[in-house]
Amino acid sequence: MSDFPEAARTLRGPGRRLHGSIAHRIGVAILSGEHAPGDILSGEVAFSEQLDVSRGAYREAMQALAAKGLVESRPKTGTRVLPRHRWNLLDPAVLAWAFAGEPDPRLVRSLFELRAVIEPAAARMAAERRSDEELAQMKAALDLMDRHTLATDEGRAADRDFHDLILKATQNDALTTLSASIGAAVNWTTEFKQRARDLPRNPIPDHARVYDAIAAQDGAAAEAAMRDLVTLALDDTHSAMTPQP
Repeated sequence: MSDFPEAARTLRGPGRRLHGSIAHRIGVAILSGEHAPGDILSGEVAFSEQLDVSRGAYREAMQALAAKGLVESRPKTGTRVLPRHRWNLLDPAVLAWAFAGEPDPRLVRSLFELRAVIEPAAARMAAERRSDEELAQMKAALDLMDRHTLATDEGRAADRDFHDLILKATQNDALTTLSASIGAAVNWTTEFKQRARDLPRNPIPDHARVYDAIAAQDGAAAEAAMRDLVTLALDDTHSAMTPQP
């Protein structure tokens, strides 16, 4: 690691537990490609001395990274970055690390392909199974998105809630377990699209069409509207990843 002094200052920032800060720093380095699969990370003693952190904090960080499939520690051989297929890319923390810098286009494509498989079908089921209370909560989230816009933390939180509520309204426990991952993917791609410039268009009407179909209990229309929403969101993300002339 070439930037230990700067990393040490970052690790000691307020409001973040030390081992979480170490895991964040190394996780970002792995997801960005600074540490490639197969690389051996700095040893426990060397890392803790260079960053002036405890060996216990380093071990806790490695345990957190190992639990997410990013690294594996073995006696004598050290801590190795695992192959990409072992990474838990749906873990919200891993997604946050992936979007801390410039995201890998392959990961972006994978996330949208997942959403294109899951969310249209979920919208159809939600239209057929949602309760009146769930519909009211979707409307409240949609109103908050419209009021705050997706350029704000409040608006993006409401966006996450909207997609989360649709998955919960399927009454399918397996789909509901994906809500944190889908919500994190929605949040980070939306935030990423606005780093360099404003959103190319207002995506809230796309969400309104999904809501209207669910409200009307029209499963086919809800599925089609959600498919359009995901496709347009991918187009916007591709636009954000294209360098400006």
